[in-house]
Amino acid sequence: MQFSKVAKRLLFFFLSTVACFVTHAQEVQSNTVWPKQAIRIIVTFTPGGAPDILARILAESWQQSLGVPVLVENRPGYGGNIGADLVSKSEPDGYTLLIGTVGIHAINGALYEKMSFDPVKDFTPISFLASTPNVLIVNKQLGVNNLHELIELAKAKPNQLTFGSSGVGTSLHMSGELFKEMAGIQIRHIPYKGRAQSLPDLVSGRISMLFDNLSSSLPLIKAGEVQALGVTTLKRSHAASEIPTFAEQGLPGFEAISWFSLMAPAHLPVALQKRINQLVRQTLSNPDVKNRLLASGLDPAPGSPKDLAKLISAESAKWSRVIVQSGAKLDQ
Repeated sequence: MQFSKVAKRLLFFFLSTVACFVTHAQEVQSNTVWPKQAIRIIVTFTPGGAPDILARILAESWQQSLGVPVLVENRPGYGGNIGADLVSKSEPDGYTLLIGTVGIHAINGALYEKMSFDPVKDFTPISFLASTPNVLIVNKQLGVNNLHELIELAKAKPNQLTFGSSGVGTSLHMSGELFKEMAGIQIRHIPYKGRAQSLPDLVSGRISMLFDNLSSSLPLIKAGEVQALGVTTLKRSHAASEIPTFAEQGLPGFEAISWFSLMAPAHLPVALQKRINQLVRQTLSNPDVKNRLLASGLDPAPGSPKDLAKLISAESAKWSRVIVQSGAKLDQ
C-alpha cells in the first residue's frame, strides 16, 4: 500500500517534469523559429487613420529588428468586420495579425444580428496599443462655434443635420449615437468606409459634421479647414488642449474613446503570444516612437493580454447598453 503511494507520487513528479520540459521546448522552438517569413498586419480601415498609423509604426520597427518583411494590408468595410473575418480564419502561427479596435471587439457583437466570426472567442489578445479621443468637427459654413450652438441648431432642424463616421459600428458611429441620446437631438448618420472618403464631404458641406479620431483630424483642425467643437474624453487632450470636452459643455459623463490593440487568430501558442507582446512593448516604449504618437494625439499604453481581455469585456458591456438604448441594430 505504501509502495503504491510512493509510486503514484513518483509517477506524478515524472509526468509533471516531462510536461514542463515539453512546454519549455515548445517555447524555445517557437522563439527560435518565428519569424521565418513575412508577417501581415491587417488594418480594417483605409490608410491614414490611427489604426493605419499604429500598424506602420509596428511594421517599420519589426522589419528592422526581426529581419523579415512586415506588410500592412488595408481591408476596410462593415465597421472592420471584413478584415477581422480574414484574420479570424487565418492560421494561428503569428504571421497574420490584426489591429483590433473597440468597434470590432466591443461594439459589433451587439450591433450586428449576424456575424461570420465571434469578436472575442475567435481571437487571441496580444496587447493594448494606444487610445485617442474622438473629436467632433463641423463644416465651417454651418455657423456654430460650440456644442451648445450645435445642439440648438439640431433641435431647430430635427433630422436635417447629418454626421459622418468611418463606418457603422465604429466608436465614431457610437460617439454620434451617444451624442444624440444625451443631447436629445435627431441627426442622421452617414457611414463611410474610412476618413479618406468622409473628410472631402465634410469640407464641401455634403455632411454637417463628422466624428473622427483626434489623431487623424488634428492637421486639418490646426490648418483651420474644419471647426473642432469638442473631444469625447473626460479630460482635454494634451495634443489639443484648446478643444473643450463634451462634458465641459453640458453633457457630464460623456466619454467615447477610440482604442486599438494587437490581436491574433484564436489558439495562438502561448509562447508566440508572449514573444509578440514583448515586441509591442519594446516598440511602443521607445522614446522616439512614444513622442511621435503623443504628438499625433495617440496615447500609447502597451500591456498584458490579460489586461486587454478585461478591457474588451468592460467595453462590450458599456456599448451594448448604448446600442440597446439607441436602437441601432443591424441585420448584417
